[in-house]
Amino acid sequence: MDVSHNDISARLKSKVQMLVSAFEKVKGDNQQLQEQNAELQARLKQREKEFVELEERYSQLKLAKSLSSSAKDVHDAKIKVNRIVREIDKCIALLNR
Repeated sequence: MDVSHNDISARLKSKVQMLVSAFEKVKGDNQQLQEQNAELQARLKQREKEFVELEERYSQLKLAKSLSSSAKDVHDAKIKVNRIVREIDKCIALLNR
């Protein structure tokens, strides 16, 4: 064979060095991605916490709105009932004549 052992070992050594450098690059990329993932997980937990707080506030506002509007509705209902009762009284008075 024309290829000597020195050439083979040099090429093999070169390829191993390339593999090691590729491994180190992938290892660094992996570490960076893990850090980014941890940061995103923390942000997600914060957003979920904010969402729960906003959902509670919304429920409280909805309840307060229903209570305030129901008080007005009750007042309007009482006025309507009183008006209907007066009309009924007028009708009874007309029937008694």
